Amino acid sequence: MPERLTEMLMDTWTPLIILWITVLPSIYMAPVNQSQVLPSGSSTGLKRLNEEQRVLHRSKRGWVWNQMFVLEEFSGPEPILVGRLHTDLDPGSSKIKYILSGDGAGTIFVINDKTGDIHAMKRLDREEKAEYTLTAQAVDRDTNQPLEPPSEFIIKVQDINDNAPEFVEGPYHATVPEMSVVGTFVTKVTATDADDPVYGNSAKLVYSILEGQPYFSIEPHTAIIKTALPNMDREAKEEYFVVIQAKDMGGHMGGLSGTTTVTITLTDVNDNPPKFAQSLYHFSVMEDVALGEPIGRVKANDLDIGENAKSSYDIIEGDGMDIFEITTDAHTQDGIIRVRKPLDFETKKSYTLKVEAANIHIDPRFLSGGPFKDMATMKIVVEDADEPPVFSSPTYLLEVHENAALNSVLGQVTAHDPDASSSPIRFSIDRHTDLERQFNINAEDGKITLATPLDRETSTWHNITIVATETRNHSQVSRVPVAIKVLDVNDNAPEFASEHEAFLCENGKPGQVIQIVSAVDKDDPKNGHYFLYSLLPEMVNNPNFTIKKNEDNTLSILAKHSGFSRQKQEVYLLPIVISDSGTPPMSSTSTLTIRVCGCSSDGIVQSCNVEAYVLPIGLSMGALIAILACIILLLVIVVLFVTLRRHKNEPLIIKDDEDVRENIIRYDDEGGGEEDTEAFDIATLQNPDGINGFLPRKDIKPDLQFMPRQGLAPVPNGVDVDEFINVRLHEADNDPTAPPYDSIQIYGYEGKGSAAGSLSSLESSTSDSDQNFDYLSEWGPRFKRLGELYSVGESDKET
Repeated sequence: MPERLTEMLMDTWTPLIILWITVLPSIYMAPVNQSQVLPSGSSTGLKRLNEEQRVLHRSKRGWVWNQMFVLEEFSGPEPILVGRLHTDLDPGSSKIKYILSGDGAGTIFVINDKTGDIHAMKRLDREEKAEYTLTAQAVDRDTNQPLEPPSEFIIKVQDINDNAPEFVEGPYHATVPEMSVVGTFVTKVTATDADDPVYGNSAKLVYSILEGQPYFSIEPHTAIIKTALPNMDREAKEEYFVVIQAKDMGGHMGGLSGTTTVTITLTDVNDNPPKFAQSLYHFSVMEDVALGEPIGRVKANDLDIGENAKSSYDIIEGDGMDIFEITTDAHTQDGIIRVRKPLDFETKKSYTLKVEAANIHIDPRFLSGGPFKDMATMKIVVEDADEPPVFSSPTYLLEVHENAALNSVLGQVTAHDPDASSSPIRFSIDRHTDLERQFNINAEDGKITLATPLDRETSTWHNITIVATETRNHSQVSRVPVAIKVLDVNDNAPEFASEHEAFLCENGKPGQVIQIVSAVDKDDPKNGHYFLYSLLPEMVNNPNFTIKKNEDNTLSILAKHSGFSRQKQEVYLLPIVISDSGTPPMSSTSTLTIRVCGCSSDGIVQSCNVEAYVLPIGLSMGALIAILACIILLLVIVVLFVTLRRHKNEPLIIKDDEDVRENIIRYDDEGGGEEDTEAFDIATLQNPDGINGFLPRKDIKPDLQFMPRQGLAPVPNGVDVDEFINVRLHEADNDPTAPPYDSIQIYGYEGKGSAAGSLSSLESSTSDSDQNFDYLSEWGPRFKRLGELYSVGESDKET
């Protein structure tokens, strides 16, 4: 504490002593330019002033200053004297008044206007403001007239060591690889001191380590941190906490200090090999495990991390190198053992493998420490599983002739149980593949037999599936496809490829080819079709035609002579026998129709009818057709005319004295009754006689002439009946000639075929079947009178 006090007193009084020596003395000099300011202690300035004195012979006031100093953070019971201003014009009287202006004038700095003493009124901080620029002036106290021009000067705040070093960027974090050599750069720290770096040692910093030895060191002036111990192992200790101190005053006693922390982490290098936890591993696996299925895991632990801990696994020895494989799990770094090929308990029950784990990324600096790999042995035991039956072949192909006898054996499938227990096998046919049940199979020995006849021409191939099931465990099932090929048998006779009709010209020549015919056979012989053609035995000496076999397996029909005549014989029938080359051969007889026709000179057929000979000479076929058409047209016109005359009726005229207000409706069509199954045709409600114009009603004489409406076209069956009725109602409502009573409605078609007969009562009076209403008297008193009114006798009829 006494040392610190002494140091502070030295820092405080030293600037005051300097200020007292350099500023306060007043120097009287020869007259010079009033605007010139001369710094204290300047010999060059004195020489220049002597030269100007000799030239100008003027007098100058003698107060001179350049800058003043005041100690920061100084506080006492009274204001601090900073300095004194004095001019040579001041004889010591009270007529001169000193005035101070500028930074802090009147608040921070106050001047005695009589003596010129400047005092600091407040505690100053250099780090807040390092210097103040002020202006001093001497004026006459009575007149306030300036005696000297204003002159600037600077008051500097003198620094003391009042700020400790600070680590602005701390705390720090740094990394360095493990196993680094001594002196490996780690990081650099930086501290700052707010004190004046120019004046004294207040801002001169020295760095040191308070915590972190002996692992790390720091350079005192550069603050560079380095490793201090070799072979620091991350696996032993990964993180270090280091405390760094920065001290000012060059590290001497009494200086201020600041600290920061640096967290240093050792990064990993591949300095550790992988290591299996045990040297021998045991696994068991079922023999029916799926290919690619994992059966176990092994792991070689590596103390390193990240890329340095990645390992690859390989099977380097063993009796199952082609049966098993091992791969690396990218997330857990485990070795996964999988099955590459099917296992068979009955063939081999165990395997021994040697597995190696090796680092992927190797650091050459540590190869001298040994190989970065490890080995372990695996024992894999195969356990027995209940396997399904195994067929002797993956597929079967059977051949059978289409004429094979029923229940004949087509072939046999075999299967066995691969398990040691060797369960018996039962065979069956999957009926979804044999919907017509054409085949059967013996459940014990697997022999396939024929159940229904085969026809190669209908189906050449049959594909069925045979199912094998263990007797002791019905869940163990195997399937195998069986293809059955139906072989051809010559069971179809050849026949003409199509129906042929040959044409023979009357003016043909002997030996002329009339027709070329070809044959087809549904059978399919191995060597292809070869047909034999011949005439029936009774037609061998046919005088009119002969046949000739062609090289392309076709037959040509030739005429033996010329001079055929349609009048003599119009059609010839030529039976032809066609035989194949099968064993046994099949044959059939087909008849060729040969028609005699009239041809042009170049052999083009023109007419094959015999009636052409009876036509008048010079009358062509076209003229004959035109005449027949005219006759038919005339007959149709006559028939239509007679039909219309027969159906034409006299119009009904109702006289005024005979108007009984009845609805007289004419039915031309009564309807088909039960026989009428067709949809209702609204067109039948229209009067054919009134289609082309308006027909006035027959029971009245219209007073107003009603404009005839446009004739209606025949209505199709799909017309809307509701729309039709609405149109008729609208016309009736707007017709001025329509009476308010019922009128005659004309229907164009009455119908036919009704078993009920006519419903009309117009001719009932002429009928022989007069009704007798005597039975009404038997119904009681209420119907007796009604029966008397309607009952008539012979006399009444005559009346």
